[in-house]
Amino acid sequence: MASLLQSLLDPKKNWLAAQHMKTISKRLRNFGLRYDDLYDPYYDLDIKEALDRLPREIVDARNQRLKRAMDLSMKHEYLPEDLQAMQTPFRNYLQDMLALVKREKAEREALGALPLYQRTIP
Repeated sequence: MASLLQSLLDPKKNWLAAQHMKTISKRLRNFGLRYDDLYDPYYDLDIKEALDRLPREIVDARNQRLKRAMDLSMKHEYLPEDLQAMQTPFRNYLQDMLALVKREKAEREALGALPLYQRTIP
């Protein structure tokens, strides 16, 4: 069952998944974003922890991309075509650190340790 689901979501094996990936790529290129920029640190504390562990330069570049995208969106504009061609929307920078944080969280839960962080109401 899991392999069937994997094959349905794999853009190399499924034409619809490839078309979806192409559409998402075009939309991200219009604003100069990467797919990992779409993760919200306020929604999931694992993402916040992963962003805290990344080098400062990577987080600053992410924030710049998000600010540029919001600015372009407010102006109802897209990036110029030459800049869109340079964008790499599916180059991941967060996935490895996020996987590490999730593994550590699962290990802590398996050992019965206290959670590293808990959601609090501000």
